[in-house]
This record gives sequence, C-alpha cells and structure tokens, in this order.
Amino acid sequence: MITSANNSVIKKLKKLRQKKYRMKERRFLVEGVHLVEEALVSNIAVDTLVTSEDAPLLSVDISAHRGRVLEVNASVFATLSDTESPQGWLAVCKMPAEVEVPCGNVLLLDGIRDPGNLGTMIRTAEAAGLAGIYVSEDTVDLYNPKVIRATQGVMFHLPVIVADLKKEVSSLKEEGIKIYGTDMHSEFSYRDAKPQGATYALLLGNEAQGISPELLSSTDKTVSVPIMGEAESLNVAVTAGIIMYDWIHRERGIR
Repeated sequence: MITSANNSVIKKLKKLRQKKYRMKERRFLVEGVHLVEEALVSNIAVDTLVTSEDAPLLSVDISAHRGRVLEVNASVFATLSDTESPQGWLAVCKMPAEVEVPCGNVLLLDGIRDPGNLGTMIRTAEAAGLAGIYVSEDTVDLYNPKVIRATQGVMFHLPVIVADLKKEVSSLKEEGIKIYGTDMHSEFSYRDAKPQGATYALLLGNEAQGISPELLSSTDKTVSVPIMGEAESLNVAVTAGIIMYDWIHRERGIR
C-alpha cells in the first residue's frame, strides 16, 4: 500500500490533471465508482487502477484487468481526487489512437468552452442515438475531469473526434449530408427544418458568440428554438437536447 503523497508514481498521476501532461502521455484520469466501471466494460484501455483502502467493491469483475492495481491510503487518494467526496476508485486510461464516426447523424460543436455543457451534449447525443460528434480544436479539452463526469461514462461508448470543422463540414456536404446550424436570429424553427428520414449534421456554437461566421455561412440552413418568455436565449446544451430529441422522435414516429 502506498502511504505517501510524495511517492514517485503518485506524483506522476497528479500531473495528469494538467492538459499538457495528459496530451504528452496520451493518458487521462477517470474517477468514481460508476465511471471506472464504465471504463472497464468499454473498449477504452485501462492501464492502471487506483483504489483506496476504504473503497467499496465494484460491480464489475476486475480480475481480467491486465494493468497494475495500486492500493493507497485515504489521505493519498484525497490528493489524487478531483471531487469533494472521493469514492475510492480511479483509473488511468489511454486515449484512443484512432477514432472513426460511423455513418449516421452527427453533432458538430464549435468552440464550446464550458466542460459541463460539452459533457452534457455528449451524453445527450449518445442517448438520442447519434453516430458521433466532431468538436473544434478550440473546444474545451475532451479529457477535462469535469467533461468526463458530465458524460457519466457515455464518452467511452460514442466516437468523439477533435477536428478541423471546416474540413468536416466540406466532407459531410460531399457525402450529401445537410448541415443545420443553430442561430437564435434564424427565422426558421427547428420544427420546420429537418427533412423526414434524411441524415443530418447539427452544428452548435460557442456559449457567448455562437457559431463562427465562416462556419455559419457554410450551413445549408439555420434554425432556432423559439423563445416564449423573457429569456434572451437558451443554454447551448439545452438547445442541442431539444433539437436532437425532436428530430429523432419524428424520424421514428414517436409522439
């Protein structure tokens, strides 16, 4: 059992809180019982498990885990934890080398800065049956602990790719996929936009500035979610959820 926070292995694990070190090592941290369990049953490679002496048992069998398992005392685990109430489990996971998005409806996210918003949209997109997500290079780090927590492990099961959105939009158009962008000033409601049965890409932008002008001009159509009250706008993750679920429900004839 590791009992000192000055242990060399513990020091290296702490560095994974920093984006620069995560990208260098191609590793990221997953914390909490549910998220660690999700990582273990997914295709994500887990090379280290860290458990506290007072940690609860996991509901998944870790005997097949081929990486190392480190046991630490509660005080050492607290120095690794990013939460106020540590659950005693942490996993060090490898970033996927290559990710491909299969054919189907996709989400395009331009300059999302809030980790909670990004994580919520990833979780909602998976729940709504989308094939994958492309995020711009200036979007918040996918492996930010707050993003991972907000996805509740869904990001281990849905392809999410950091990409040049200009190139992705161009490629999608070449494949005949319509690009719909959200714009609060659009005269078209999302309810009147998506053709029945057609594959689509839904583009949403930065919380404050919206979609960049260049990307917005490349969309086939812009849509808005009508505001009935006095609010100036809706949260970007809320907007994404409303549109994705409406379109998938209508596509499948769900009322």
